[in-house]
Amino acid sequence: MERRAFLSLLAVFCAAALAAQQPSLALPRLVGTAGGLWRIEGTRALKTGPLSDVRKILRAGDRWYFLTGAGIWTSADLLAFEERNEGLPFKTLKAPADKAAGKEKTFTREIQELKDLEADPENPSVLVTANKDGVWLTRDGGLTWKNLGLSAKTAGVKAVAVLTLPDSSGTRGLTVFMSHPIYGVSWIRPDSPKPAWTDLNDGLEKVPSIKWPDEVSDLAAVRTPEGVALYASQTFMPRIYRLKWADKAFVPVWKGSRPADTVDGLQAYPSGFAFSAPGGIMETGPAQGKGVPLEPAEKALAPVNETPQSAWIPGAYTGGRGDLSLSELWLTTAGLSADPYTRRAQGRKGMYVPVWQVTGPEGLAGHLKTMKQNGLDTMVIDMKDDYGILRYDSRDPSVLEKGKPGKGIELDSFVKTAKENGVYLVARIVVFKDKVLAKYGNARYAVWDKAENKPWQGYQLVAPQIEVAANADEAGNAAADAAKAGETGAKPEKVRKYYDEFWVDPYSEEVWEYNVSIARELVARGFDEIQFDYIRFPTDGANLNDANYRWQDKGMDKESALMSFLSYARKGIRAPISIDIYGANGWYRTGARTGQDVELLSRYVNAICPMFYPSHFEQAFLAQEPAIDRPWRIFYYGSYRNAIIARNKSVIRPWAQAFYLNVSYDRTWYNQDYVQRQVFGVRDSVNEGYTYWNNSGRYTDLRPDAGRGTPYPWQAPSESAAGNLDPFGSRY
Repeated sequence: MERRAFLSLLAVFCAAALAAQQPSLALPRLVGTAGGLWRIEGTRALKTGPLSDVRKILRAGDRWYFLTGAGIWTSADLLAFEERNEGLPFKTLKAPADKAAGKEKTFTREIQELKDLEADPENPSVLVTANKDGVWLTRDGGLTWKNLGLSAKTAGVKAVAVLTLPDSSGTRGLTVFMSHPIYGVSWIRPDSPKPAWTDLNDGLEKVPSIKWPDEVSDLAAVRTPEGVALYASQTFMPRIYRLKWADKAFVPVWKGSRPADTVDGLQAYPSGFAFSAPGGIMETGPAQGKGVPLEPAEKALAPVNETPQSAWIPGAYTGGRGDLSLSELWLTTAGLSADPYTRRAQGRKGMYVPVWQVTGPEGLAGHLKTMKQNGLDTMVIDMKDDYGILRYDSRDPSVLEKGKPGKGIELDSFVKTAKENGVYLVARIVVFKDKVLAKYGNARYAVWDKAENKPWQGYQLVAPQIEVAANADEAGNAAADAAKAGETGAKPEKVRKYYDEFWVDPYSEEVWEYNVSIARELVARGFDEIQFDYIRFPTDGANLNDANYRWQDKGMDKESALMSFLSYARKGIRAPISIDIYGANGWYRTGARTGQDVELLSRYVNAICPMFYPSHFEQAFLAQEPAIDRPWRIFYYGSYRNAIIARNKSVIRPWAQAFYLNVSYDRTWYNQDYVQRQVFGVRDSVNEGYTYWNNSGRYTDLRPDAGRGTPYPWQAPSESAAGNLDPFGSRY
């Protein structure tokens, strides 16, 4: 940063220091964890109040406010606590009946996931929070909340802020800000005659080839002698900005040195900034070119033995930095997600194998040879395929009642041979796309077409093709009719072209039970991991709005349906669970169309497998020069982003594209190194494994696995000079 910019920023900080109130020695240190709220006295940590999953702690006026997994709570004295969720939306989670135990199905009502909580620096009764569907404002300390809506049609919010700012005429008014995972920052004046969200993205850095700025992780307002200032940080690149409100633009005030890094839980104070980053609580400011550990904060948290999620530290303990509210502290702890199943899932490198190719010993031997030649230890194989057909010899009556066995493997001998060769076996189970189950019991479980009162099937509308007639006269008539239609400007009516997909209702607990029964049998008979694919809602079809979900219970939405299923699966499957997701759901923090909200689903699974196929992204996506590095970039940045979105709770094991697709980028750049560039991208990033996908099972473009010390067979990507991303280091 230029010297003048540093000096200007330093002057603002010094002025703020003079204006700041003296810290009160009576205010305690507080730490929030998944287990509750802790009050620190000396070297002791004492559990305080009824709270759990405490994600943020604010001091607004003479009250404390807490953002928790159960919504917003407040206290004046840390003895009595009040819930402040009136008007905020709830969601419902469902658990199937336990017939063996004589228990009916149950419902749990919980607050919709809240993304942030901020108070107006000048009015402690005014606070703002957000969930995926809206930004919520209170003017009475949380007694009531009003929905201000969203700045985009696509659901999702990451951060919010509220402060009083002047308009173009100088009239000050309440102004609310939000950051969207895809569309950047927007603001609204809720007291204006016709309040509407307005984009405010000038100055924020973008990923090359993407129109909108990269996700803003946090918005931090602070009082200064000149008024209030607003700062912003970014989630996937180390950047901090100050808003220049008069110009409606953000001005960079700090930039880290790494191509990908995270700044979150941002707090501005007189001498700089505090924030959470992978590996520690950091600070930076005008005198520092990079982030350094914030030692007073780390010492203040030491008495708490649980992993911290948030903290509030009075100025008496911060070395003159003022009162600090720290959040997103999960970033600072490398081993947060460790459990036995996650350990088993980490570092696996493998390939998908079509089941029909390994029904005999010769085919299996060929794939085992390919695995050994390329340093792979994992085989993913269909046990319930894309049509719902069982590809193994099930012995479970509850599975055979609903399922349809097809040509597949004799499970016991297959598992025995795989284990003798040291193979980690992953059973791919296609969950909600299931033609067999959709037709079972008079379409009892099918997604329903409410417009046509029949099982729903997606279609696209296409122009009809004129068929050549069987004889010359008919052909002549057809040609004449077509010509006449062209002369009059008439267009033939479009016809339906149905997708070869059949869907069952993701809200159905009986569908869940069926799939989990399959998983449990496979684990009992030797599989090491269960992988759920098509764990989503249908997304394609001109008639998508006609899809009706008859098993949907009141209060449930797409996210709660998938959460309920995975919660049930997690309790019943004694093995690692992985899920396949769209590449976009691993890149962006939103699962609006599919229900695949990674931030929520990572609670229940041990591995997440994003389909980062370069062929499936827009062809200009990350194709800046040198364009040949595009496959490497997608996996390098994508793996890191997915790890951050999943909050370090799951292994990130992307699918690598081991096939050619006739799209513009592949036509130009697909060569013998295309697949290996993806593997190097994984290696240089989170490096927790990968799986090759080729639907035909023809793996002709593989190369031996690339370890950390393997040199590039081509010119190294420029970003690689910064070293490996590996945001959390060794997690165990």
